[in-house]
Amino acid sequence: MEYVKVTKENIETEHICCAISNNKDVQVSSKKSWLSERFDDGLVFLKSVERGKCFIEYIPAEHAWVPIDADGYTYIDCLWVSGSFKGHGYSNDLLDACVNDSKEQGRKGLCILSSEKKKPFLADPKYLKYKGFTVCDEADNGIQLWYLPFDKNADRPAFKPCAKHPHVDEDGFVLYYTYQCPFNAKYVPIVEQTAKENGIKFKAIRLQSREEAQNAPTPVTTYALFYNGKYITNEQMNDTKFLKLVSQK
Repeated sequence: MEYVKVTKENIETEHICCAISNNKDVQVSSKKSWLSERFDDGLVFLKSVERGKCFIEYIPAEHAWVPIDADGYTYIDCLWVSGSFKGHGYSNDLLDACVNDSKEQGRKGLCILSSEKKKPFLADPKYLKYKGFTVCDEADNGIQLWYLPFDKNADRPAFKPCAKHPHVDEDGFVLYYTYQCPFNAKYVPIVEQTAKENGIKFKAIRLQSREEAQNAPTPVTTYALFYNGKYITNEQMNDTKFLKLVSQK
């Protein structure tokens, strides 16, 4: 498999793997805009030359849009290999590239979000364990921070207190999200409209800066849905999923 690094110079012509290819689609344009603004912070987006979900996205943890203390580490935003790409060792290729790059930069190791059991849009804990990652911290809602130190004496990354105990002081549904995930630009407005049409109390808060994300009341900042103050899920909702969720409350 050949891989290509997405940069400011080629981002307009490269397919970004996890959304449709039309640059005019709001999902693509929002994601590409978010990526473009992060490249100067050291973000790397390495992808298959083939179209499909086969890529890794990582950044120096100091600049990551998550509330963690992990100075000197590389934070992996997303490692996604699916569909026909699974089972060929491409995840290993991408992770190895991240490891080698991070070591060349003198980083302490890698860290990434996961959980005890596989959750949507989070790394597979079985794969992380297989690759030598271990859990270094866990939030009250079961979201875990895993790490792979390059030196056994390296400091352990940890959640900030705001993420360790996820909670909001508002009733109804409250959503924190970013444009790091391309699906949000399309589906968050759909859920907002669905809530309005059905008289459901719903508030969406888009995190628009690294500082906001690093102080968010949730370990997952790409999509974190709360209900009556309690964290519910990081799984993106469409209108059907959201109404089903509401019916269960």
